[in-house]
Amino acid sequence: MKILSYFLLLSIVISCGTKEVEPIKLSAYGCEYCKMKIADGKFGAELITAKGRVYKFDDMHCMINYHKENVSTKIQSFYIHDFNQNNVLIPAETAFYIKGGEINSPMHGNVIAVQTKEEAEELAKNFKATPSSWSEIIK
Repeated sequence: MKILSYFLLLSIVISCGTKEVEPIKLSAYGCEYCKMKIADGKFGAELITAKGRVYKFDDMHCMINYHKENVSTKIQSFYIHDFNQNNVLIPAETAFYIKGGEINSPMHGNVIAVQTKEEAEELAKNFKATPSSWSEIIK
């Protein structure tokens, strides 16, 4: 009985830990906000709550709208797809962004995220877009 209690307590402690980013299975998950299938590995997003719940989105625009409509939900972290690496999520707070121009994302958020400033500058030229920041995107 003592061993059973120990394992029960251990499983509870482990399940309450910090949650890590989960890969998005393209065309298998629906967007938490607009309910469309997440099909493009360049524009998706994911947020993880303080309780460890993971929400997946087909466009950064959907994730931000969901966050604005659920302000009482405490967020642990935000992740977004790196435009230059198909279906690779990167931390939203450290990414570099461009928006507008000729960018055409699934829900017309029209924002691209990448890991480096140099990548963002190159894509900004190609898409005739303007640089942006996470603090500007999330407001």
